[in-house]
Amino acid sequence: MAYIVVLGPLILGTGTDSTGSLIGGFTEVGDSIAAVASVMALVAGVMSIAMGAIGRIPLAIAAGLGLLPVVAYSLAPRMTWADAMGLIVLEGILILVLVLVGLRKKVFDAIPEPLKFAIGVGIGLFITLIGLVDAGITRPGNPLINFGVNGNLSGWSALIFVIGLLLMSVLVVLKIRGGLLIGIIATTVIAIIAEAAFGVGGRSAENPGGWGLNVPRLPDAIVGSPNFTLIGEFNIFGAFTAIGVLAAGLAVFSLMLTDFFDTMGTAFGIAAEGDLLDEDNDVPHMQSILAVDAAAAIVGGASGASSNTAYVESAAGVGDGARTGIAAMVTGVLFLIAMFFTPLVTVVPWEAAAPALVVVGAMMMMQVRHIDFTDLSIGIPAFLTIVLMPFTYSIVNGIGAGFVSYVVIKIFQGKARELPAVMWIVAAAFVVYFASEPISGWIG
Repeated sequence: MAYIVVLGPLILGTGTDSTGSLIGGFTEVGDSIAAVASVMALVAGVMSIAMGAIGRIPLAIAAGLGLLPVVAYSLAPRMTWADAMGLIVLEGILILVLVLVGLRKKVFDAIPEPLKFAIGVGIGLFITLIGLVDAGITRPGNPLINFGVNGNLSGWSALIFVIGLLLMSVLVVLKIRGGLLIGIIATTVIAIIAEAAFGVGGRSAENPGGWGLNVPRLPDAIVGSPNFTLIGEFNIFGAFTAIGVLAAGLAVFSLMLTDFFDTMGTAFGIAAEGDLLDEDNDVPHMQSILAVDAAAAIVGGASGASSNTAYVESAAGVGDGARTGIAAMVTGVLFLIAMFFTPLVTVVPWEAAAPALVVVGAMMMMQVRHIDFTDLSIGIPAFLTIVLMPFTYSIVNGIGAGFVSYVVIKIFQGKARELPAVMWIVAAAFVVYFASEPISGWIG
């Protein structure tokens, strides 16, 4: 999960709002990136510890990568940064209310079990694709995607990824404790040596075989002082004035749906992979898990770190034997330490970290055995749930497609009365979610 301390600030710290200002009003991009990195590490640390202590599950929390581009490129350009963070705080509050009245868990309980397992499988494919794209193994191309550079793997960066993938696969198959971490560290060391010897450089149009995100070389500094000036920089109702009540309301609704279902899907997927489900195939302490996750959205928005949520990368810990909240608490402590050691994060290139995501994705694919694809009434919704997560780069899109298709199929099977009321409501909400763009056009 450490990559979020680098990638997140590059998204939030480089964008501008409707006034042309960087987040926090900084005049230098380097300063805004540093400030975002500090609060992201702080919030991830505090809320991961809270999840471990209260939720009692190996589920760590950090800034939601799926919402960061929404905040930076969709919301902030239409309002101020404080207004955009205010929307995050507001949606977190609303979700917390739904948790406290028990509605969020009732929604999850109403989901058919095969769809729950499909969510876990879809998340596995999703994080696999993230790893392949970040490492440059999968790239945009003609007509759609390419394998490596122009259909071939070339350069040291690709070789390092392959070495890392094979090393981590072997370590995991041999059940070596800490295999993924050992693999990341070993691959990073090899990458540093390769960069020093051959000067591979960063990935660019002129150097497509270069390193992704970070060039693996020892940093000039090891420690740095955290900057917490973004804490408290939010305006909870400012967006309603900036873009209007209806547009702001739709924005909150979209944010809520993403946070609402991402955590439930992630928690179930992680619990299933770790064999932590109870006798009814439910996630233990789900109410506490959802409450902490909702609070993480509030704290994240109020701190300028965007919405924080449960991370699918927690599966890496489960894959190495994590079964209790202690794993999340240790992760939280390490995030707090990372506030002072953020220069070290710049050492690890995508090519050294991405193989871990691919291996974890393979582990999560095993849940597909619980889905009966011979029954197409559940097989098709499950299939849509699984494939749309990676193909649209969105967990919520996959869940929404599964919900809507499941309800439509039941209606035409003459089994509409079998559907719980919650399923009708959620499916309708997803229809609105998918149609939010034309609705905004009609309103505007």
